[in-house]
Amino acid sequence: SPTSAMPKKPATAKGAPAAKAAKAAKAVKEGLRSKKPTKVRRNTTFHRPKTLKKPRAPKYLRKSAPKANKLDQFQIIKYPLTTESAMKKIEDNNTLVFITDVRANKRQISQAVKKMYDISCSKVNTLVRPDGVKKAYVRLTQDFDALDVANKIGII
Repeated sequence: SPTSAMPKKPATAKGAPAAKAAKAAKAVKEGLRSKKPTKVRRNTTFHRPKTLKKPRAPKYLRKSAPKANKLDQFQIIKYPLTTESAMKKIEDNNTLVFITDVRANKRQISQAVKKMYDISCSKVNTLVRPDGVKKAYVRLTQDFDALDVANKIGII
């Protein structure tokens, strides 16, 4: 047969005797199939370990365009109020009275008035009337006259 024709190699040890002895000593010390001791749990509740939390890195935007601001100045100020008490406020207190959107806050009302009528206001007082609409008393600064602004708007 072809296998018997091949010359036999001399039998050699796998490693040097010193290395073999060290390996055997390690096996005796640790054991061949050493087992990690089981952890003793001293608490009845299990707390899931906190793992790595990566920030989101989306492949595409979920919205094609940013959300448009629904409360712009034209939406905030609905119309100026022209009642007798509002007229009295214009004459005596340098104050304009507007009916505004219920969702608008004082800062938004102030900015809307500034944008629409090019006037600056010193303070804004608001109230929600019993019929559910918001009324804003816009007090103008000293350098603006409420009567002039009311004429320009077309209230008077």
